[in-house]
Amino acid sequence: MPSHVTHLPSHLSLLSSLAGAALKAGEVILRIRAEGMTVARKSDESPVTAADLASEELLRAELARLLPGVPVIAEEAVAQGQGEAPADTFLLVDPLDGTREFIGASGEFTVNIGLVEAGVPTFGIVLAPAVNKLYAGVTAAAGSGAFLAGLDAHPDFWTPIRCRPMPQKGIVAVASRSHLDPQTAEFLSGLDIAESMSCGSALKFGLVAEGRADLYPRFGTVCEWDVAAGHAVLRAAGGSVSRPDGSALPYARTEADYRVHGFIARGAHS
Repeated sequence: MPSHVTHLPSHLSLLSSLAGAALKAGEVILRIRAEGMTVARKSDESPVTAADLASEELLRAELARLLPGVPVIAEEAVAQGQGEAPADTFLLVDPLDGTREFIGASGEFTVNIGLVEAGVPTFGIVLAPAVNKLYAGVTAAAGSGAFLAGLDAHPDFWTPIRCRPMPQKGIVAVASRSHLDPQTAEFLSGLDIAESMSCGSALKFGLVAEGRADLYPRFGTVCEWDVAAGHAVLRAAGGSVSRPDGSALPYARTEADYRVHGFIARGAHS
């Protein structure tokens, strides 16, 4: 398999195609959810369902068609010891981010697709099929932009979105509904927070990208496929994602099993 891509489609065409792949995966997930599911446990005790596996299988096939030769680093394949080796250009896929929300009633789970080029997420799709929201973002030489599609009303109408400037006071923060760790809580307690919001999965990146929140800190450990798609959307909307110390968030860290030990997502610099 080639280690790089010699030509990518135009940025908006590719973004739309990636969104189409996510939408197909979302349909599979919702069908399995409606039929009922059995929950199993992976080696790290995190839950996995048939929807995770079916979504990943579909996405791998779709992405191989759209971007032949681009390695796909996907959560369930890595968990089974079958992950591909990343290259200069590669894809990070979480076929069902927020499995606990999927099992529960909130509907705040997502399909995440992120394209990483030279260590930076450049294309991102975050689809929340149960709540009919799709965030998409691209930062490329041909142009940049972030979008929100409300799929229940206008499935072909993407609204441009933008982060709002980060305020010094009266910050609106968003945090994990299922994984609020003590260090994140302590960090937020030291800021002038006007409002705190909670939601599941990568939807939190979308709230910052569309200017409904200013800050999304996460000091607990996550994986690169949890972050890359939202990072790309947020960059395209004018925001940023970094390590808690302010340094760049690294990707393709196979030696760390793709673990990310905390990050802070912010709106636009004021």
